[in-house]
Amino acid sequence: MPKYTGHPFVDVGVATITAFAGKRHPEDLTEADLDAIAEYMRENYVVDPLKSFLTVAFPNSGFTQPAYNKSPEKRLIYANRVLGAYKANAPRMDVPGIFTGRPASALPLDVKGKLPPGRTYRQHIPLLTGEGVINFFPYGDAGLPVSGEALLALQAMPLGCAKTQGRLLAVHSDDSDITFRFAREFLRRNRKAIQVVRDAGGKKLPEPKRRTATFFVETLISLESERQKSERRGRPASVTAYHFTNSGQGVDLDIYRFPMEVLDFVRTAISGSYKETWDRLVLRGWEITRPKRSKTGGKPELPEPRYNVFYEDLLTLPDAYPAFIRTYFLRIPRRRVGKGDPRSTYSLQNDLTLISWKMVDLFLRKVVHMERERIEQIRKLGDTLAEYVAEENDRRFFQTFMTAGRYEYMRIALIKASNALVKRGKPPLVTFDQFVEIFEEGEDLPYNDWRLARDLVLIRMIEQLYNRGWLRQHIGALDVLSEEEVE
Repeated sequence: MPKYTGHPFVDVGVATITAFAGKRHPEDLTEADLDAIAEYMRENYVVDPLKSFLTVAFPNSGFTQPAYNKSPEKRLIYANRVLGAYKANAPRMDVPGIFTGRPASALPLDVKGKLPPGRTYRQHIPLLTGEGVINFFPYGDAGLPVSGEALLALQAMPLGCAKTQGRLLAVHSDDSDITFRFAREFLRRNRKAIQVVRDAGGKKLPEPKRRTATFFVETLISLESERQKSERRGRPASVTAYHFTNSGQGVDLDIYRFPMEVLDFVRTAISGSYKETWDRLVLRGWEITRPKRSKTGGKPELPEPRYNVFYEDLLTLPDAYPAFIRTYFLRIPRRRVGKGDPRSTYSLQNDLTLISWKMVDLFLRKVVHMERERIEQIRKLGDTLAEYVAEENDRRFFQTFMTAGRYEYMRIALIKASNALVKRGKPPLVTFDQFVEIFEEGEDLPYNDWRLARDLVLIRMIEQLYNRGWLRQHIGALDVLSEEEVE
């Protein structure tokens, strides 16, 4: 029976076969289950809308070969070979298949029987080289030997993918349950769409209106939310989406990575006491659309947004975490963005309720892996500075600390405020050890990310000043800075 191999295309196919059979684990599959999905593909792959759908995955295969339009019997011959190689009575070679190690099929995988037995090429496996191309094969012996079970999984793989922006989206994870959940969801959507298109006499499957990166993250979060409602939280895992085309017009591949630490952060953030803040961050991340005139002359319609910048910027983590914090947790706007990008509208004045140290603390622990002691020192300094600004009504210090573009400006502002307090018999705002812990690797040697530390202190300050009511009375102190102006 098929099993997970670690190869994304094979594993998505195995998950699709398992979902088609209504089971959860490939170990539970029977030959009857393989027969059922093979029969489904045999009937549907040779006609529209799937015949058109498969041109992205298997160009010039027996399923999609334009020359067979007048010879449908050749399509069935091809389907019987590639979809029947798993059967117990199918011929096999002594050569192991590359994905499973099981004996490779001995069937020539074309209609005329001209291909070497059991060898697969681009028309059988997406992104592989074509017939006769000897590069990257040992001894120039082109083609890959594949077992019948792996070949069936590879043919089933497109059913467990989503078609977005003219390509296929295959989602794979080192947690096989995530791979299975994506394949099951996409299979469900595809089968429903196939029936709708067929009833309407159409030839092409519809595609999601979302941009691919947004569609991937939105689906991932939806599936994770479902899992949290139905069972215990999943184990730590990373998720990778492959957005590819194997079309004869040109091969291309985009890879979207969702690392383990980012998924761990998201799993916590979408539930419990974090959920309200998370939902508001997501809401403010959607594309800004404008009403369009109705074709029927009625009330103008508001188009559905195509993308969510918050979702898509999750895919830049963990590498781009300083910019992510500045944009989404400190609400610094970005000016050089496209039309409709909501990040150009972010501002501290309008988004004060989105400033959440609790969410930032979670992010620092899960994604940044910052030491707990440094996080605690940042929190304490933020509290101290907020108390100072509120009690002394020192608007000038607040603005200087917030807008300092150079390290020495920020340090001088802290020193001056501390000296003024000491002269009045009060303790300084920050101790030497605390300052070094937060901002410096050593005396007079600032961290490369001192701006990040300043931003984190500022987030805590703003949250506390808002809770104290000071910011309501001094809202003008929140200068509107763009990401470019900060840099």
